[in-house]
Amino acid sequence: MEYNNLLEEAYKKLKPIESKSDRFEIPKVEGFLEGNKTIVSNFQQIIGCLRRPQEHFLKFLLKELATSGAIEGDRLVLQTKIQSSRINDKIALYAKDFVICKECGKPDTEIQKQGDFSFINCLACGAKKSVSKI
Repeated sequence: MEYNNLLEEAYKKLKPIESKSDRFEIPKVEGFLEGNKTIVSNFQQIIGCLRRPQEHFLKFLLKELATSGAIEGDRLVLQTKIQSSRINDKIALYAKDFVICKECGKPDTEIQKQGDFSFINCLACGAKKSVSKI
């Protein structure tokens, strides 16, 4: 009987399972302005969440923001003043185009190159979709 009581107490302390979409959450941009530059201090954390090569993501982000920038250590330095909300919008667009599966909506994907084309392969449902080059 002691075991059952302990088991019930343990179940009460567990956090309830939330919906599937909450599993993939991209951290919001943390950073600051330094003169005319925008510094994104949690760039490596964002890259880790997206699970894509940082060069691929950086190329997309710089193109979308129409600015130049570089990775310095663990942070991203953009050469203009940019609002964090605008950067967050571009990160969400990247996730939609290059991370989230169009069929099942899960982030369990990988980019594979075949010849001159790139495809997103979903590891969850097996879907395969071509993606545009950056």
